[in-house]
Amino acid sequence: MTEINSGFVGLGQMGAPMAANIAATFPLVAYDKASASAQLPAGATVVDTLADVANAADTIFLSVPDGPVSIAILQELAVMSKRRVRCVIDLSTTGMDASRQAYEIAAGAGIIYIDAPVSGGQAGARAGTVSLMWAGPEAEMTRHKNILDSFTGNVFHVGDDAGQGQALKVLNNFLSGTALVATSEAILFGLSQGLDMKVMLDLINVSTGQNTASLDKFPKRVMTETFDAGFRTALEAKDLKLYMEALTSAGTPGRLSELVANIWDECDKALPGSDFTQVYQYIRDGGDKTT
Repeated sequence: MTEINSGFVGLGQMGAPMAANIAATFPLVAYDKASASAQLPAGATVVDTLADVANAADTIFLSVPDGPVSIAILQELAVMSKRRVRCVIDLSTTGMDASRQAYEIAAGAGIIYIDAPVSGGQAGARAGTVSLMWAGPEAEMTRHKNILDSFTGNVFHVGDDAGQGQALKVLNNFLSGTALVATSEAILFGLSQGLDMKVMLDLINVSTGQNTASLDKFPKRVMTETFDAGFRTALEAKDLKLYMEALTSAGTPGRLSELVANIWDECDKALPGSDFTQVYQYIRDGGDKTT
């Protein structure tokens, strides 16, 4: 398989460990003007500008906070007079509209843009087990297989068009957020009836009520009162806002979606800077009664 020189832009909570996993196997140049030195991935060559990455790498991976940042990076790459990069793989959750805008900018500059958000949280990023939703040419997915295997557990070709990866990512995060809210309400009801949380979870997890919250978040983060899943409430609220925008545009049913999105938005406002498992505390303390 052809050797690909790669770069990584965006060394935040998800980006840094993914970049470190790539750098453990492949040469990698990395850049993030906002990152502290503690976040810089071991094994990578850290450079000072986006232009340094573009001149060194055939492929750039992006892991940035939102759509406007992705678009700004593509705009900057598009006007560079000299650049080596020919493919950008965007691992960010940007929303469907932003992903399509980024694709148009890239196409106009002769750059292949791949909409490829990931799911799995910080733990998955560190372990190299994140799931990746590839929306773009399947031939490019095959060409990048070795690098993708270095930091992912599952890669799914979900479509050929930018925006399709984002659609799957935000609907997945809606389901994840719904499971966490619903499990919080159910467990709180059980506690009010004198049931033990561990007993409830043990039963639920071998019964029809099991879900990602009951299987993972509650046993590891809520029952332990560590609330350390590593995914901020603000990001869940942002992702559900993107989901609601896409759902409204599509005209598909959304009565439950709107309720869940409102709970997350209000939780973020009530608990700024919180881990998203703290929605349990928000519901327990009566915050959702205002929704």
